[in-house]
Amino acid sequence: MIKAELLTIGDEILYGQIVDTNSQWMSVELDKTGIKVVRKTTVGDQANEILTAFEEAEQRADIILITGGLGPTSDDLTKPLLAKYFGCGLGMHEEALAEITAFFESRGREMTELNRQQAALPSCCTKITNPIGTAPGMWFERNNKVFMSMPGVPHEMKKMMTERVIPKLKEKFKTPVIHHKIIRTIGIGESFLADKIAVWEKSLPPHIKLAYLPSLGEVKLRLTAFGNSLPALQHEVEEWSEKLLPLAGDYIYGYGDEPIEAAIGKMLRERKLTLSIAESCTGGYLSHLITSVPGCSDYFLGTMIPYAYEVKMRQLGVKPEVLEKHGAVSEPTIVEMANIVRAKFNTDIGVATSGIAGPGGATPEKPVGLVWIAYSDKHQTVTKKLQLSQDRAINIRMASMAVLNLIRMSLPKA
Repeated sequence: MIKAELLTIGDEILYGQIVDTNSQWMSVELDKTGIKVVRKTTVGDQANEILTAFEEAEQRADIILITGGLGPTSDDLTKPLLAKYFGCGLGMHEEALAEITAFFESRGREMTELNRQQAALPSCCTKITNPIGTAPGMWFERNNKVFMSMPGVPHEMKKMMTERVIPKLKEKFKTPVIHHKIIRTIGIGESFLADKIAVWEKSLPPHIKLAYLPSLGEVKLRLTAFGNSLPALQHEVEEWSEKLLPLAGDYIYGYGDEPIEAAIGKMLRERKLTLSIAESCTGGYLSHLITSVPGCSDYFLGTMIPYAYEVKMRQLGVKPEVLEKHGAVSEPTIVEMANIVRAKFNTDIGVATSGIAGPGGATPEKPVGLVWIAYSDKHQTVTKKLQLSQDRAINIRMASMAVLNLIRMSLPKA
């Protein structure tokens, strides 16, 4: 396995003034190439810390990709420190100077002495052309390891990586094939899922690794296979995915990048069913998820947000006696909401949410995080009681995900 470390230089990143998007993009591109990123490091503009980071990265990785610190000002230390680290001096690189000069001339701008100094490069590096900027890249080799320094400006770095660096890395290293498959589950927690598939997980061959990627409302399983043949890895991963279905098939809703709202949309479209929503505690978030899917107008007709007690009764049409006897957060009320919104919008399916998102509004009988959800079609009305968290934003997200899963589980079979 070829290992890479990503080293980002700049106080502005440590201060939070700039978000490091470079490392995420580089990780994806290196993964496609079969190079495994083993660490990402950010260091400030202090010479001793940068030199220490160089040394530590060289011990861990085969490839060290550096971004930042190549500007023309005094706080840009990457270039002189790389020269010091590799034991060579800085000198004017004539080809780099010509490229920088042409860059300014093509834009009708004057080149300053600071700009000119960007063409001064360590004599022990190979210059990598920056086709859309003024800071050349620098490629160093020592002990069969590569240091590559690039500008921190994202569009410059991406252009250099795509056109120059990745092809050069492929020439230098024989990289393995890496194949990923994401299996998406919903309605089960990470630890419960792990228990269900423990025997399957232990049976995986050494070159196929499993990772759990939990988030609010769902758990993604990532299978990562390493080898020399992509078709062979894809076939093997598919076989292992099939073996997972008898163990966790009830919770698997999709694969890859497709979120649950897109999977639900596909199911509704295939069955030619329409949907309407009455959401109270989720305040429109569930409808936001549904409408984030392109083409949702094929199946989604509309929503009501009867947030207040009076609106549930007057505009939506929940019976006053139901609200008075059971309250807004109750099974009888949520049944009314789902059935009524389905009738009002004349849809095949109606769903509803009502709960106490928090932090206020709780009673001893109805604590923060108590949510009722319901699904209604012409054959059945299904309800579910949730007891979620003390956090309002989490409760809104979790309740919405739970409704999407309730739709998935309750839809008529295709």
